[in-house]
Amino acid sequence: MESIQSVKQRFEIIGNDPKLNRAIEKAIQVAPTDISVLVTGESGVGKENIPRIIHSLSHRKHNKYIAVNCGAIPEGTIDSELFGHEKGAFTGATATRSGYFEVADGGTIFLDEVGELPLPTQVRLLRVLENGEFLKVGSSQIQKTDVRIVAATNVKMAEAIEKGKFREDLYYRLSTVEIALPPLRDRGEDIHLLFRKFAADFAQKYKMPTIRLADDAVSLLLQYNWGGNIRQLRNITEQLSVLEQKREISYNTLKQYLPSVGSNLPAVINRKKPESDFSNEREILYKVLFDMQRDINDLKKLTLELMNTGSGSKVKEQNASLINKIYAADDERAAQMAAFIEETEDDLEEAHNVEVLNPSENFEATPQAKNSDKYHFAEEIEEEESLSIQDKELELIKKSLEKYDGKRKEAAAELGISERTLYRKIKQYNL
Repeated sequence: MESIQSVKQRFEIIGNDPKLNRAIEKAIQVAPTDISVLVTGESGVGKENIPRIIHSLSHRKHNKYIAVNCGAIPEGTIDSELFGHEKGAFTGATATRSGYFEVADGGTIFLDEVGELPLPTQVRLLRVLENGEFLKVGSSQIQKTDVRIVAATNVKMAEAIEKGKFREDLYYRLSTVEIALPPLRDRGEDIHLLFRKFAADFAQKYKMPTIRLADDAVSLLLQYNWGGNIRQLRNITEQLSVLEQKREISYNTLKQYLPSVGSNLPAVINRKKPESDFSNEREILYKVLFDMQRDINDLKKLTLELMNTGSGSKVKEQNASLINKIYAADDERAAQMAAFIEETEDDLEEAHNVEVLNPSENFEATPQAKNSDKYHFAEEIEEEESLSIQDKELELIKKSLEKYDGKRKEAAAELGISERTLYRKIKQYNL
C-alpha cells in the first residue's frame, strides 16, 4: 500500500492538514476494492483528485477512467450520454450510440455533481449499482456492465433527500464510503503553501520572477474566507503574478485582489435562510394597518377636540405637529383637513343639539348630527375600523394605483412590496 506522502507527490497535492491527510488515507484504503465512494466538499476544494487516486491504485487502473460532470449535461440528453441510445430513439438519433457505462466497462466512472441528476436518471443509476444492468434509450434489451462508480457533490444530500430532489436509496448505495474534503479556510498554513506552489508554477509558465508575500499580507491570506477555495486562490495568485510589477506583495496590494475583504474577516459563513416573500409581505401589511389605526385615532382626537372647544384655529395651533405628521406626504389632503376644521368651526355654532362626550371615549352623534355630512365623517371612521385585513389591503392597493395613475412599479414601491406581488394582488381582486 502506498504512503500518503507518495500519493501527494504523485498527484501534486499540497498540504499537511489532518483532515486532508485522512481523506487521502481513506482513498488509498478503499482503492483495491469495488466499493462505491461518495466524495463531499465545497466547490473548488479539489474533489476530482480523490477518484483519480482510487482508480490509479485499483485493479482497474489499466482500463477506462471517465469523468462526467452531471450538472453540465442537459436533462433531456443525460440518459443518452450515460447509457447510450438506439437509432431512431428520439429526434436526431440517426445512429446507435454507446453510453459512458458501456464504454467504461471494466473501468471507473467519476460522476461529478451527482446531486444535479434528474430523478428518472437516478432510477437508472440505482439499477446499475444494484445489479450492473442498464437499458439504452429506446431499447428493450438489457445490457450488463462492470463499472466502479465514484461520485462527488457539493450539495447537502440530507436536505436534497428531504426536499425530494434526491433518492434516499441511491444516496446509501453511492455513499458506502464517504470521503469529506475540508474547505480551504479550515486548512491553516496549507493556504500559504498552496500560494507559494502556484506562484512558482506561474513564474515558470510566464518566465518571470516568483512573487512572494510580505508578513502582513501572509496574515491577510490566512484570515480570508476563500469562498471559492483552491480555485479562487489559484486565480488570485495568477493575477498577482501577471499584473503586479513589484515581486513582493504588500498587505494593501493583496487586499485589492480579494473581493469584499471586509465581509470575509473573520471567516464566517452565513447559512441563515431568507424568509419567504409571503412572510415579509405580511409584516409590511401589518405595519401599514397599524399606522392607519394610529392615524384614525389621531383624526378622532382632532374631531373631538374641535367639537369640545368650538375653535378651529385653536385646534390647528395646538395640534399642528400632529396634522403635519398625518398629512406630510400629501399637501392636498392637508389643505382639505384644514378646510374641514374651519367649516366645522362655523357649523358648531349652529349645532346645539350635538352631544359631546369625554374625548377619551368613543362618541355617537345625535340623530340630527347623523344627517349632517360633517358628523357622518366620524361614523365612517368607526366603520373603517371594523374592516378586515383583506379590505384594508384592497383599499391600500386602490389608493396607491390611483395615486400613480395605474403605474404598478411606483405603486409597488409605495406599498413596500414587489411588482410581481402587486400584479398577483391586482388579478386576485380583479382590479
